[in-house]
Amino acid sequence: MKKLFIPILLIFTMLSCREDFVIDLEEGSPMIGVEGSFTDEYKRHEVILSYTADFYNADEIKMVTGAKVAVTDGVDTIPYLEQKDQPGHYLTDFVAGHKNTMYNLLVEVPDETEGVRRLFAECYMNDNVEEIDSIVLKNNPSYAWMPMMDTIYFLYPYFQSLPDPTIVYLINVYEDGVPQNDTLLDANTIPMAGYAGYYVNGPEMLEDNMEIPVCMITESELTDGKVIRLDLLSIPYDYMQFLYSVKISMGNNPMMGPPSNVLTNIQPAGSAVGWFYAASVVSKELIYHPKE
Repeated sequence: MKKLFIPILLIFTMLSCREDFVIDLEEGSPMIGVEGSFTDEYKRHEVILSYTADFYNADEIKMVTGAKVAVTDGVDTIPYLEQKDQPGHYLTDFVAGHKNTMYNLLVEVPDETEGVRRLFAECYMNDNVEEIDSIVLKNNPSYAWMPMMDTIYFLYPYFQSLPDPTIVYLINVYEDGVPQNDTLLDANTIPMAGYAGYYVNGPEMLEDNMEIPVCMITESELTDGKVIRLDLLSIPYDYMQFLYSVKISMGNNPMMGPPSNVLTNIQPAGSAVGWFYAASVVSKELIYHPKE
């Protein structure tokens, strides 16, 4: 129980007094926040588990420790092991998933009341493009009129999209290995509804005024030899909806409690927030050199 003290000023014709009322607020059991992914990159994949915080302790995030976490395709089961130096962070060994495969996340969390809380989620790893043909930096002169404004460049990818309209492309950009959009609020997606099968940023899209930049970089950031890497992830449509719902929630972290408009694919319903996704990844690098 939380005790909330609210001073209420009651004004009468000839009398004024101040009283403290004590309101008991019921606390529900904290849910579990899940941030997890599995891709076809050969690397250590991660699942992060935390307990949701109540309204009064939003800055006191408690990590979920001692859980059993695994992902399976129905044939092979791959464990995520908790890191000793990062409680609540669970990593696989170096391994790669496979495109066009359904993956299931399995989580068992020790619980004093229930004994074990079992969570699960599933996500299909979509196909992805064969390659990104190029990524190009273009100056945007529309900002040139602004006094003392650094020159703005935008990053444009060029690739042949797949004909499947349910596939959404998630963009991750790295500058010298440092992620530029590593939070849920910064996620940048390219939904291809109506344009599936088009060459992205090609003539057909330009005719429809659909040139798509994926990142903004200022000239002062562009030092000679800077390596810009673009990762193109093929994600399912419902994961894009989750990302949008996080942004619509006006910056609320879904791991801080369940805003009613933030989606989740973690089951059973009402037991967890967050998302587990599977994605195929294709990358392209650009090494910047200023023009003479």
